[in-house]
This record gives sequence, structure tokens and C-alpha cells, in this order.
Amino acid sequence: MSNSASGNAALAARDLKHLWHPCTQMHDHDIAGKDRVPMVPIVRGEGAWLVDADGRRYLDGISSWWTNLFGHANPRIAAALAEQARTLEHVIFAGFTHEPAIELAEELVRVTPPGLDRVFYADNGSAAIEVALKMSFHYWLNQGHGEKTRFIALTGSYHGETLGALSVSDVALYRKTYAPLLLTPFLAPSPDAYEGQPGESPEQTAARRLGEMRTLLERHSLETCAVIVEPLVQCAGGMRMYHPGYLTGLRALCDEFSVHFIADEIAVGFGRTGTLFACEQAGVSPDFMCLSKGLTGGFLPLSAVLTTAGIYEAFYAEYNAGKAFLHSHSYTGNPLACRVALETLAIFRDEPVLERNRQLAAHLTRRLEPLREHPHVADVRQTGMIAAVELVADKTTRRPFPVTERRGLQVYLHGLRHGALLRPLGNVVYFMPPYVVTETELDQLVDTAIAGIVHAVAGRSGP
Repeated sequence: MSNSASGNAALAARDLKHLWHPCTQMHDHDIAGKDRVPMVPIVRGEGAWLVDADGRRYLDGISSWWTNLFGHANPRIAAALAEQARTLEHVIFAGFTHEPAIELAEELVRVTPPGLDRVFYADNGSAAIEVALKMSFHYWLNQGHGEKTRFIALTGSYHGETLGALSVSDVALYRKTYAPLLLTPFLAPSPDAYEGQPGESPEQTAARRLGEMRTLLERHSLETCAVIVEPLVQCAGGMRMYHPGYLTGLRALCDEFSVHFIADEIAVGFGRTGTLFACEQAGVSPDFMCLSKGLTGGFLPLSAVLTTAGIYEAFYAEYNAGKAFLHSHSYTGNPLACRVALETLAIFRDEPVLERNRQLAAHLTRRLEPLREHPHVADVRQTGMIAAVELVADKTTRRPFPVTERRGLQVYLHGLRHGALLRPLGNVVYFMPPYVVTETELDQLVDTAIAGIVHAVAGRSGP
């Protein structure tokens, strides 16, 4: 237990005096009553657990914003980081290089879908999306197609919160305030299986939505640089899931209409969907693949954009041709982050991670099955190690709870009181735990979530 000067209350007070937290209405931390959101100071992590300054433990059911793969303070990754820190912490990446960046690029090319032969580093997921969007536009410009200035995104999509990434996102909560500053994409209807027509299978929904994508491309392909999608799961949009056949068909459409296919695997890559990369389940290679989050096992910021030799060659010219891709970040190719990413990939190589994930996913499926009968649950869906429960006011009509009632917040608060980090997306309670979680810990996580759901739909937080 911590003393009073370094316990939860003291650290929270110091925090709230100066800090402004992301994706947060800071007023929630100051109000009184059941909806007050506590500020939780974490002092250490142990596997799938976080420990606060008062010694309370929280099972990390969301992998700390979907980043942590192999547990907090993983000793193998920590040792690699410490070793690299004693050697080289950073160097400019323009005109200089280092072995961790080289080796990581080689390994990423080896494990990603065929044809992705070039690697461009950035330092977070939104930055990776910015790179891919700019690179796609600039490719077409270099090829003499300056008329291609637009992008196609899916309804309900989310790709980040910098202006370019937000431009191709369609979650109103994030987008509407900044709409005057943003590019306007063409929006294609999402293949989200939850929104399928009555009696329609996920595969049939995907096929129908591909027909609508075709119509959009027939009208706008000449002005379109690329289609950008989150393969299989639209995460921040509510964990919307769809059939891999959509990706197969989209690859064919992009080829037919000469537009790029950007795969945003920032959240779904590195084993989350049951395969190392979600695109594998459709047997497709995108023109750009954006990676981050799990790339470093949750240790350090790093992102990578992989693309093809053909796209790279469109920028390769004499200096005076003005075709270079002049985009940079101060910490591009940071050696510490690259070394950590290499160790993360080595764990996939050395251990049966995906096999164990399949066992954990099957256990999670069994534990969530009873929720399908809950009177306020409209859907229980799962793709690999990502599962989601859709809470509604009326199961028959799927009428949602009013947003202002903040039912999901009650699940979050219940989780904190009972030792679990569950952070619903609106009224969607989801599970995306680290891969080191045990079946017993999954049981605890699900039991806590179910109890939280019971309290939330009753309109009270409970003890």
C-alpha cells in the first residue's frame, strides 16, 4: 500500500491540477454522484493486470487501448528495450540508418501479405494513416493523374484523429466538431453484419455492400485515389464486424477501377482477428498496410506503412524531378521502438501465440453465449480475440438506449469497482484482452461485465 502522499487521492489531485487527458470530458472527474469518473493512478503492470497507487488490481480487458499483446512489463520485451537503450536511443533517420530499423523492415516484409516490399516508419497510428493518404495521392500525381484527389471510406469507419485521418473517418462523435477543417470522402455503406437485412447471412451482406461499392467506383473512380478500410472489424465505430469476402471483392474492385486499397490494420493486426493480419483471412494484399498499436507489444509509440515496389518506384527519380515523398517525423525509425517491435515479432515466431489465442477465443465465445438471451442484448459478436456485446433498450426492435443515459459508463464504473478495466464504446461492451490472459481471468472479466450490464440496463450503478 502507498502512503498518503503517493496514494491514489494525492496523485489524482496532482494530475487534475495540470493534465488534460485524451478522449475525456474532464468535468466527469470533478462531479459528485454515481456518474463521477475516478482518476486511477497506475504505478505498475503485471501480465494482464494493472496496479494502482493504493494497491488495487485491475484486469486489463482492453489491452490499454488495444496496444498490449504479451502483458504489462513483459520481461523479455523490457530486457530488449534496456539493452537497446544502452547502445543507441535515437538518430536522425534522413541519411542515417541503424540495424533495428533495417531488421524490423525485413521482418515486416517477411510476415505481411505478399507484395508489400517497402516500409515507411512513423510514430503513431494516425500518422501512419496520414502517410498512406498522402502517399496514395502523391503516387497518382507523379503518374500524371492530379485529378485523383478524393478517398472512399466506409460508414462507421474510424482511422484516427489528426485532420487527414479524421477526414476519412465517419464517427460523428469525433468528426462533427472539426468538419469545416476536413476533406470530404465518398462514403460507401459498411458491410457490418449487424446491419444486414432480415435473414441475410454476413456473406450475403458483404456481397450486397460490394455491389454498392461498385456503383460508387463507377461514378467516382477517376477522381478517387484510394479506398480505405479497417479489415474485418471497425473498432472505434462500435466493434462492427463483417465477412472476409468483402475484402476479397474490394481488392478486385480496386484493381478493376485503378484505385488503391489501403488496409488500416492498426487495431486488428498482430493476431487480434485470429490470423497475424486480418487481410490473410481474405487472401488479399493491399496497396498500403498501416500498422501500429500491437507492433511494439504496447511498450512504445511506433507505426509503419508498408507498400509495394511499384508505388515506391513512382517516387524514385532525379532530385530535380520533384517527386520525392517529403514527409517526416522527428522520431521516425526510433531505435528503441524498432528493437521492441523486433522482440514482439520474435515472440510470435518463438511461441504458439495464434494457437493459444484460438483456444482463448473459443473459451470467450462459450462464456459470452448466455448473453445472447439477455433482454437488453441485441447482438454478441466475435472475431478472434475481439468480442462485443450490443446493449439496447429494446431487443426486438434494436432500439438503442439514449446516448445521454450513458449506460456504457455504468459498466465501466462497475468494472473499476470490481477490479476490471472495461471501457465500452457507447453502449457496446467489448473485450480485447492481452494474449497472456488465462481462462480463469477471462471468466473473471466476463462475470464482471455481465454484472455491470445488469446494473447498467437497470439504470443504476449498484454497490
